[in-house]
Amino acid sequence: MSGLTFDLIKSDGGARRGRLTTAHGVINTPAFMPVGTAATVKAMMPESVAATGAEIILGNTYHLMLRPGAERIERLGGLHQFMNWPGPILTDSGGFQVMSLTELRKLSEDGVTFRSHVDGSYHDLTPERSIDIQRMLDADITMAFDECTPYPVEEKDAAESMRLSMRWAGRSKEAFRERDGYGLFGINQGSTFEDLRAESAAALTAIGFDGYAIGGLAVGEGQGEMFRVLDFTTPLLPAKRPRYLMGVGKPEDLVGGVARGVDMFDCVLPTRSGRTSQAFTRRGTLNLRNARHTDDPRPLDEDCACPACRDYSRAYLSHLVRTDEILGLMLLTWHNLHYYQQLMATMRQAIEAGTFNDFSAAFAAEQAAGDIDPL
Repeated sequence: MSGLTFDLIKSDGGARRGRLTTAHGVINTPAFMPVGTAATVKAMMPESVAATGAEIILGNTYHLMLRPGAERIERLGGLHQFMNWPGPILTDSGGFQVMSLTELRKLSEDGVTFRSHVDGSYHDLTPERSIDIQRMLDADITMAFDECTPYPVEEKDAAESMRLSMRWAGRSKEAFRERDGYGLFGINQGSTFEDLRAESAAALTAIGFDGYAIGGLAVGEGQGEMFRVLDFTTPLLPAKRPRYLMGVGKPEDLVGGVARGVDMFDCVLPTRSGRTSQAFTRRGTLNLRNARHTDDPRPLDEDCACPACRDYSRAYLSHLVRTDEILGLMLLTWHNLHYYQQLMATMRQAIEAGTFNDFSAAFAAEQAAGDIDPL
């Protein structure tokens, strides 16, 4: 096997069912990747993450290069061994985090010089350095180094940013070491401008990558605008390679993204929401701090098999979050990740059965109906 293998099993309209094979295992797509920023999915044991159905997680180049350091992780056997996650890992390039350090960074053609938010030390991050860090981490899927274009942005500035990212994409490809079961994804940029997205897609395709990500969305443009950009962007990306929408999103974003041909997603939302007393369910989002849950003996979702729903009542979970007990955050995080993985599994089944449109309509109707009537 050379690089990554992606098999497109079935299509249903724009929705795709596939299988991505890496050095550390198989990923069934469409897939959602829990975010393990600092070599941990917050509030979860690795085996608990796997129990939700997750087959791949995401690690963060920026944070790991600062603490504990990529060289240290490499000496300790790589990120899989370091964090006890035997399955596939995708690492982002660090570009998004560096973009957010507006006051602490200096951008040039070569790369970015930035000050650490941890201790104020200076670091250089170039395409070559980013790729090398991800190699040391032993990421199955490495992301090309890019500049995540902010929103809103003038078209001239978006074009300049996108073309810089395309030059960096070429350097990332040159720096990447080809290995069996490992791959490199390019990142499409261009903000909300159709001509820039098309130019970016053409440039990335000419370079040639194992997969193609869509970056620069979910940064404030709103769902309608994001879907509009996906409508004209995903068809421009190679059909025989996986497509990854970065940093997305809410359950309805995932369903809409799959409908538009996206194969992979990641987002901090299910874990972050779990730590802020939010639970995603078939009938929308619950806030366990709301008083109506304090006497409710029912589970979060009677059709969910996660430990939070199987073993505990809404009343108990509400008590945990109101008293700031760590167990509450752990159970809600587990539930949210389980819900996301079940949503992806259901979409895979619907695509295979040729009933994705029916699924999508039923999903929207159930979400719109709202939570089960309180006692």
